[in-house]
Amino acid sequence: MFAERFSQLQRALSDCRYSSLRGSLSEQAALESFHSNVQKAALQGGIIYVIGNGGSAGIASHFSNDLMKALKIASQTFFDSNLMTCLSNDYGYETVFSYPLERLAKSSDLLVAISSSGQSKNILNAVEVCRARSIPVITLSGFREDNPLRQMGALNFWIDRTDYGLVESAHFALLHAVIDLYPKAVVSEFVNLLKGVHA
Repeated sequence: MFAERFSQLQRALSDCRYSSLRGSLSEQAALESFHSNVQKAALQGGIIYVIGNGGSAGIASHFSNDLMKALKIASQTFFDSNLMTCLSNDYGYETVFSYPLERLAKSSDLLVAISSSGQSKNILNAVEVCRARSIPVITLSGFREDNPLRQMGALNFWIDRTDYGLVESAHFALLHAVIDLYPKAVVSEFVNLLKGVHA
């Protein structure tokens, strides 16, 4: 049974489609674009914000941790329970990501938005805030091919499945690959830059 499920995940990853606002991208071009966006934000002193709900929140948190620990790049999520419950109670759950981004996000930043359905209102609102500020957005979604989130990113990873487990597992694997395949020479460059700043 495990073998069949893992085989389904492998096929889901193989079927992943990559796109930009200009159209379809190859796997290689998508990976290079992701790395380029991360590197640009890091070199400009920006922060990489990563957001998601439920299982996608766990994936977002893990990816944010990996950015900071493995790549030495500033990253942040908005999963503080006090902040989320405050904003949800006072302004509605659809504001839990857009509200802080309206106050914190700057043009040197990057947003990575994860939603299995690509239809979560709070995710879409956050993307709108960043797009209005010319902040690059990378999306990971699944389910419908024409889901709203997939239409909004400068770079989009779409899993052609309607199974939450497969979509979430594929997103997790893709983001781990983004970290694992990041050029080691660039990481060393970041470390040296940081040493220079703190010397």
